[in-house]
Amino acid sequence: MESLIQRKWRQEQPAAKNECGSKNAVRGIRLLFATPEPCPTFRADVAVLFGKYLPRFGVRSDLVTDRAPGVSGEPRWEGGQAYLASARHDKVRKHLLKLAHYICVMFRADRDTYQAIQVRDMPLVGLIGLLAARARGLRFFYWMSFPTPEYHIKLAEGRRLSAGVVGYVIPWVRGRVEGLLLYRLVLRWADHVFVQSLRMRTDVADMGVPWEKITPVPMGVDTEVTRPELIVPSSDSRLVGRRVLVYLGTLDRNRRIDFLFEVLSIVRQVFPQALLVLVGQAEDDAHERWLRLRARQTGVMNDIIWTGWLPVDEAWKYVRAAEIGLSPFPRGPLLDSCSPTKLLEYLALNVPVVGNENPDQGQILREGGGGLCVPLEPSEFAHAVCRLLTDETLCRAMASSGRRYVLSRRSYDSLARCVASAYAELLNMPAVT
Repeated sequence: MESLIQRKWRQEQPAAKNECGSKNAVRGIRLLFATPEPCPTFRADVAVLFGKYLPRFGVRSDLVTDRAPGVSGEPRWEGGQAYLASARHDKVRKHLLKLAHYICVMFRADRDTYQAIQVRDMPLVGLIGLLAARARGLRFFYWMSFPTPEYHIKLAEGRRLSAGVVGYVIPWVRGRVEGLLLYRLVLRWADHVFVQSLRMRTDVADMGVPWEKITPVPMGVDTEVTRPELIVPSSDSRLVGRRVLVYLGTLDRNRRIDFLFEVLSIVRQVFPQALLVLVGQAEDDAHERWLRLRARQTGVMNDIIWTGWLPVDEAWKYVRAAEIGLSPFPRGPLLDSCSPTKLLEYLALNVPVVGNENPDQGQILREGGGGLCVPLEPSEFAHAVCRLLTDETLCRAMASSGRRYVLSRRSYDSLARCVASAYAELLNMPAVT
């Protein structure tokens, strides 16, 4: 069976926004949705897609996770109910209690309340959810936004023994075990698998999961809030008189952020006022210290603003203050299947982009015309940045074109309509007028 959203996002025949199916809501779908992210979460494909837009199309999700640290009161979850474990424990005990929480809630799932159990990016919990769904007479869906087994193996290989024996062995073993659970059991026995991109669909199918059982759901943006006219550019005094470049996202090892230091060094030879704003942080303090050392060694430390993680509205203010958004995506099995959120946010906020050829990113830049897609080489990136800084007319044209593309093809309103139609097909539930 090929669902409506699969037809929309097929690589061979990409369709327009209004071709994904019925605009009507579907009749009363309710999911029990286990996620690794605490509540509230910054992840748009959870908070925005499931928390805001899918309920408008008749799909509600009761969230199963833990409470975000430092959050007082009852976290708000608009997608349905939230079943939250306590976060007030040491790391090991917290993980054990959270696992027990998933087990208890999923095995209590009521068939009169739910049509399906869905698990996101947790292979072990996915296996538990699969067993719970079978025991309770429910359908089971797995939502795969990231290849977590490959990530943990890559993390171990990147650390080697610099993080100690435990820091190396634990992610390596975890990656191997998760890979076995995910590809041999969970995905093959799931009723349906949602993935983040067409490339990830191919990768998962290559692991033995039937092609027709996989639906790609790329990342989108909440176009109701990413409106340039509503977001005031940052008033940070350090930006005054500078040609601002921005990078929004994680600074983890696999993103090779030190690449941007070389780019900045070259750009500053032509534009001495160039300034790089890094909105995000590394996965651990050791890697961030290494990044700062590399910035000093490259000679650009004084031309970088490190903001750390910011609330999304504050982060967007820095994007609005920038002339160019940077979206380097190292190629390889780990990231080729990703759908880059920051690229869509840059474009939605009317900022042209310099990025490299990643399957999803390259398609967006080519089709949408919102920026320059160049090889992931410092000189190529720097040349593209200088070209945009030199040509104001080109910048404005790309910014306008990119925003139009995002509004028509990657808004969460249109994605939610298609996902709701996919659930309706999978659960044999008709749309209503």
